[in-house]
Amino acid sequence: MGKLEGKVAVITGATDGMALAGAKLFVEEGAHVFITGRRKDALDQAVQQIGRNVTGVQGDAADLDDLDRLFDTVKREKGSLDVLWASAGGGEPAPLGEITEAQFDTWFGLNARGTLFTVQKALPLFNDGGSILMTGSNASLGAFPGWSVYAGSKAVQQAWARVWLNELKDRRIRVNVLTPGQVATAKQEELFDEDTMRQFESLIPRGKMGRPDEIATAALFLASDDSSYLNGQELVVDGGTTAI
Repeated sequence: MGKLEGKVAVITGATDGMALAGAKLFVEEGAHVFITGRRKDALDQAVQQIGRNVTGVQGDAADLDDLDRLFDTVKREKGSLDVLWASAGGGEPAPLGEITEAQFDTWFGLNARGTLFTVQKALPLFNDGGSILMTGSNASLGAFPGWSVYAGSKAVQQAWARVWLNELKDRRIRVNVLTPGQVATAKQEELFDEDTMRQFESLIPRGKMGRPDEIATAALFLASDDSSYLNGQELVVDGGTTAI
């Protein structure tokens, strides 16, 4: 029996990278997974890659109407859910002195506002004893120049997890933050040139980027009963980058 046998999970922003790897693993472990993505072609491709026990719902996690449509679909098809991985997010570098209002609004709108309302709109469907995890970033723990907007928009999740677990303790719904470090994904290839990638790798004790599947296994741990005594915590999966 899989670790998520019979469970219903929602993973936002799961058309590639870590969240897609997690969706595949969750299905392998017995869950039915609802995934979201903004681009229909990428979403359809992700559903095809996962292959079974998956429902794709096109939408933007920063758009509250899209979130309503997502959870209406979950309610109609499954009635309730057990696991929410609020993973949709993004960012771009901008040093202090050059940050624009548009950059602030875009990334706080997706990473902070979008995450909060993803969780809030999921709550009416949650079964007692469920698990909520949010994707943070080790940028909120380090001091990486140029990434203050991104870091700030992710740091709020650590506070939310502690408050929300207290608000949800009577329902035994756990809330944790999964904080990855540098992970080799298509998005990173878009953002960084080879020199920047090498600089990031030099910060990792093993000298090599993380893999999406290494984050997926940590997400499975937080989603499943393996982490039943872990609540309100930040699980940092960055190869020790921010530990040294």
